[in-house]
Amino acid sequence: MRHGKKDNHLGRTASHRKAMLSNMASSLIIHKRIETTLAKAKELRKYVEPLLTRAKEDSTHNRRVVFSYLNDKESVKELFGTVSDKIADRPGGYTRIIKLGNRLGDAAEVALIELVDFNDALLLANADKPAKTRRSRRGGKKEAGEAVAVAAPAVEAPAVVADGDDLKIIEGIGPKIADLLVEGGIVTFADLAASTPEAIQEILDKAGPQYNVHNPSTWPAQAQLAADGKWDELKTLQDELIGGRDSE
Repeated sequence: MRHGKKDNHLGRTASHRKAMLSNMASSLIIHKRIETTLAKAKELRKYVEPLLTRAKEDSTHNRRVVFSYLNDKESVKELFGTVSDKIADRPGGYTRIIKLGNRLGDAAEVALIELVDFNDALLLANADKPAKTRRSRRGGKKEAGEAVAVAAPAVEAPAVVADGDDLKIIEGIGPKIADLLVEGGIVTFADLAASTPEAIQEILDKAGPQYNVHNPSTWPAQAQLAADGKWDELKTLQDELIGGRDSE
């Protein structure tokens, strides 16, 4: 009997179902949106959202738990390095399912599942919308030019630091931490290599207690290899690390 069992088996054995959801979760984390059947999308949401919640706290234990579900180091790195920064302030509901209708052939319901905070198309569409105008009882419609002029500064792109390196290549550094380092005067791999873990930790401590879980002990060494163009050696080193830390 199936009393209390609400999971959809999707017509697969337990091992096949787990492997399929693991691959789909990795694809969702890396590509931010995937298209699949509605039934699979609903099961994937239940599978991946607890992993996204764990990613908010970057610890060795959480990385190992997530890796046991995803079995893919690149998706784990993307999750803890990029996705976790985006969803840090979201209490839940990290994914959105959009129905796309029925596909030809078997008429199965098809849906798009995506990470809410990475819907760039929706964000750009909202930014490109003209400002709403309202009618005045005396003068008819207000001039649209005034409203657009006021709204324009809100969509200006932030200033980009010239001659900087992509610090996110260093394992353990995500977009928010990269911004903090740039604000602290660490713009290039050479700057990071010349810094000490203590100085980097001081920058993180000033940004708030949420960054206390990060350990920058290996960041200067990684940055030195990147500054020297030793990419193969950097990859070898990162394969031995867990979230930018020395493996225990």
